[in-house]
Amino acid sequence: MGVDGRLRAVVGLAQAMAAACAPRDSVRAAARGARLAMDGSFAAISAWERERGRLRVLVNEGERRDGEEEFPEDESYPVHDFPEITEFLHERWVGGGGPHAWVDSAVGDRPGRRGEALRRRGRGTCVVAPIVLSGRAWGELYVARDEGMADFDEDDAEFATVLAAVIAAGLAQSDRLEEARRLAFTDPLTGLANRRAVDMRLDEALEEHRRGGGEVVVSLVVCDLNGLKKVNDTLGHAMGDRLLERFGSVLSLCGAMLPGALVARLGGDEFCLVSVGPSADEVVRVTDEVCQRAAELELGEGVACGVASTGDPIGPVKSSRRLFRLADAAQYKAKAARSAKPVVAGRDTAVVRLADAEPGGPGERRRFRGRA
Repeated sequence: MGVDGRLRAVVGLAQAMAAACAPRDSVRAAARGARLAMDGSFAAISAWERERGRLRVLVNEGERRDGEEEFPEDESYPVHDFPEITEFLHERWVGGGGPHAWVDSAVGDRPGRRGEALRRRGRGTCVVAPIVLSGRAWGELYVARDEGMADFDEDDAEFATVLAAVIAAGLAQSDRLEEARRLAFTDPLTGLANRRAVDMRLDEALEEHRRGGGEVVVSLVVCDLNGLKKVNDTLGHAMGDRLLERFGSVLSLCGAMLPGALVARLGGDEFCLVSVGPSADEVVRVTDEVCQRAAELELGEGVACGVASTGDPIGPVKSSRRLFRLADAAQYKAKAARSAKPVVAGRDTAVVRLADAEPGGPGERRRFRGRA
């Protein structure tokens, strides 16, 4: 396709998205327009759900393989397996660059699992372009060609970058319709869930825990960033915000290792992770990785993490308030000891005593979070 053909394809894609009556129609028009413009056999558009640490496929368009539905109910991939989408924003754009597409091949040596996915589905090459809304990675455009077709090259990657920008403009229009609902459950700085979303998820999880006779493990991780005030005071609040965003991405990336986990910013320098199903040991292992990755950030002084899980000997958990008190007490102990590893309620009996102390008693540092 020559320059004129590509120009017509860009115009056609924009017009098709503008004519769409619903968000689903808009993403389908975007995927179809991109596939045709790139002479691809298949295209997909996925959204990065930061609070769940996953890329969720919104639409599959073109020649689909077994298991690929046009509008999948729950086709998603942990960003831990495909971390490029998070690395672009935080490691490259901050240096003054911009989002850029890249090419993967079934026979290439590029790290990651995309080559494996191409081989499994009989496709030879793909181009992946970040979709950016309001300066933040929103998701990705993925276009593939079947084995036997010409491979994508760098010129195709450049064109895919343009198409992703056009798609972003179209999505921004339809996205405004969902903005009010999303803001009610989202932290505006990091894009993670907020406290309201955490409360709802914990209430649902603990009800499931009670109905299952305690078989369903519910875990809560509370994280407190170290050194945020120092960054704000010495480098400015813009750098402090950058630290918050980068740690939010670290937590989202690690949370993706726990299926169905919800990652949130509670406010200020406090974050949390809600896990339902995985064992307490799995949650502790992931939290240990959070601590390690946070210590490697170029800003701040690591993170203090506390874990409370119904899979540990912490006594009955009748409300989210008690789980918060336990995790918060564990986090306080980790912060006081400047621990490089998480402190776990139940495995440290002093934490349970601190959490269960009478309000204002000698063992309590402050009124713990939680609803009365």
